[in-house]
Amino acid sequence: MAVPTPAEIKEALRPVQDPEIRLGVLDLGLIYDVNVEPDGKVQIKMTLTTPACPYGEMLVTQVHKEVARMEGVTDVEVVLVWDPPWNPETMASDYAKDILGIW
Repeated sequence: MAVPTPAEIKEALRPVQDPEIRLGVLDLGLIYDVNVEPDGKVQIKMTLTTPACPYGEMLVTQVHKEVARMEGVTDVEVVLVWDPPWNPETMASDYAKDILGIW
């Protein structure tokens, strides 16, 4: 059984959306790092738009769930980080910036 690559894991996270902003965690730039061990253990470092995000727990759970169901994944750890602080001007995709009116 093949272990997914970080790129494949990120692609699997594409449907996970912040329900308040209605943009995906990838487009928002909330996924900072994906580390995959040869034995299928995955660690994802992510942030939220704000530490007080009312949907934070839900987003972390959704990210965990999407990755855990991937073939070859044996364990998932989602770590919330706050450094660097999320900044939509530098971290969001062009698509998200367009939707958010950031230019």
